[in-house]
Amino acid sequence: MKKLTNREEEVMKILWKLEKAFVKEILAEIVDDPPHYNTLSTIVRNLEDKEYVSHEAFGNTHRYYPLVSKEAYRKRFVNESIADFYDHSYKSLVSFFAKEEKISVEELKEIIDLIERNK
Repeated sequence: MKKLTNREEEVMKILWKLEKAFVKEILAEIVDDPPHYNTLSTIVRNLEDKEYVSHEAFGNTHRYYPLVSKEAYRKRFVNESIADFYDHSYKSLVSFFAKEEKISVEELKEIIDLIERNK
């Protein structure tokens, strides 16, 4: 899987939500700083070139749908982020969130319980 730009990720999130959509339907979902229709169409075609989406043709118009699931993309993104920023260490990732006070003691206990149950 090739890396996505922020705008491409935004479009993918919309396609995962809608499941199938025409460019005009994707455009309607973009609230902040919507691109021009032609620009969005190019972004969607780039996603198709990267094999993230495909389309069904209806005459001259296309309805796009994801080829990559949100879960598959999330797994890849998380694994790459941990490799790039936390030296392949999940412990470092959790420590970061604890130091930044983004995770509570209760949440950490829940994670420990999950780990122990899955052993």
